[in-house]
Amino acid sequence: MRGTMDAMSDQPLQQRGDNRTQRPTSQAFRDFMANKWGDPTPPPSDRSPAADSAAEHRRQLASQFPGERLVIPAGTPPVRSNDTDYRFRPHSAFVHLTGLSAGCEPESVLVLHPLDQSDAASADPSASPHDDTHEAVLYMRPASGRDTAEFYADARNGEFWVGRRPTLEETGAVTGIRTEHIDSLTDALAKDAGPGSVALRVIRSADQAVNEVVEQVRTQAGFTASSDSDEGEPSGDDRLDEATSELRLIKTPYEVDQLRKAMAATISGFERVVAVLPRAAGNPRGERLIETAFEAGARIDGNGTGYDTIAAAGPNATTLHWTANTGPVETGQLLLLDAGVEVDSFYTADLTRTLPVSGHYSPVQRRVWQAVVDAADAAFAAAVPGQRFRDVHDAAMQVIAQRLAEWGLLPVSAAESLTRDGQQHRRWMVHGTSHHLGIDVHDCARARAELYLDGILEPGMVFTIEPGLYFKPEDLAVPPEYRGIGARCEDDVLITADGNENLSAKLPRQPDEIEQWMARVWAESIG
Repeated sequence: MRGTMDAMSDQPLQQRGDNRTQRPTSQAFRDFMANKWGDPTPPPSDRSPAADSAAEHRRQLASQFPGERLVIPAGTPPVRSNDTDYRFRPHSAFVHLTGLSAGCEPESVLVLHPLDQSDAASADPSASPHDDTHEAVLYMRPASGRDTAEFYADARNGEFWVGRRPTLEETGAVTGIRTEHIDSLTDALAKDAGPGSVALRVIRSADQAVNEVVEQVRTQAGFTASSDSDEGEPSGDDRLDEATSELRLIKTPYEVDQLRKAMAATISGFERVVAVLPRAAGNPRGERLIETAFEAGARIDGNGTGYDTIAAAGPNATTLHWTANTGPVETGQLLLLDAGVEVDSFYTADLTRTLPVSGHYSPVQRRVWQAVVDAADAAFAAAVPGQRFRDVHDAAMQVIAQRLAEWGLLPVSAAESLTRDGQQHRRWMVHGTSHHLGIDVHDCARARAELYLDGILEPGMVFTIEPGLYFKPEDLAVPPEYRGIGARCEDDVLITADGNENLSAKLPRQPDEIEQWMARVWAESIG
């Protein structure tokens, strides 16, 4: 039903259902709809537990762009098909800088307005001159009044269609950010804008309509088209995108707490999958049964999944991003389950285990799985403060190359394969060992290489450790007993002051532990 009255709005995407609408238009109807409504129950408006963390993020970001106006849109729901949309998820930079998550309104825009020193002093008299360089203002569309046509005729914003929406005051109380009507955004962006005065930067990947407003303001203010100033240097907008990504490299205690919740929910999801595995075995769509078992729990325990679940059985496990999940699950195969619950704050886990469908690994399956776990252990040993991010991968590759050589699968020695000009072992593991994790499953993806791949590990960083081995069914470089086996072990690690913590340590890893765990879950599900 969503969208049948879209034409009442001025937004182009909301006109998609105009040719089929059956909305009432009589004045009598309008008059009757505008009266005899009680006050709706307001949503909770206590200050969000994310508010203080978000405020610190804003201060850190603003300090990098003195005198500039920073525009961070929440975005809009992407179109699924015709006049239906996917469920809305705000842009990760917006979530990180506002603390708003599941209750965020589409089309909202956070703006960090530059302050001069007198403004900064009046904004917070106790702050030093360098503490507050910008004022945060959140522009949003407030709740639609019951006396307006928007209430019942706007399928995208009207509360008759989408439910109770927060007022400006309620959102301000939750976030600690001053709120203004979205209609005032253009004038606010244009204030004092111009070369030699206030420049604008915008996260361009979030909302095309906001991009157009920014470009209009830039043109009217006399700015030339944004472009790279030097060879290889990012444009102004790209630098903002880069900075918001790099800001997430170090997690606050609040963020780590959210990631712990995501781990706990994900581990529960893995147990649900083990419980249904006997039903999946022999089912021609067994992978779908496993996928839905995990994802149903993810919607109950959190916001949903942090990414498309990989439920890959048998040879499908040799396809790194197998998300079709259309295959059967057979006794004697391995199941590679790569899945993560995204909690309501949008922080997600990212875990993988490779489980024997029968409950017991065959000798060759155990050999491959043990090698992958040993590579992960080596990576954990290297994941300590002062090491480089890339050192974690190198440690895992040492083990992978050595095992492949021991099994007689490498055409050269392990030492030669590990050289820059070798790399033959990577035939069976073409992906990296780690990526940062947080609001995005591949968090901090726009960060500069010198802070990511070549970055020094610091306390507060959270990333995956996920070595694997993948022997495709048609791979003639390995003996037949290896063909069709794919295995990956993935955990999420927090760098601490004196080492690291495996945030997913409660999920069994060693072969014997996994077999015992599966047997216990099956016994409990029967009992």
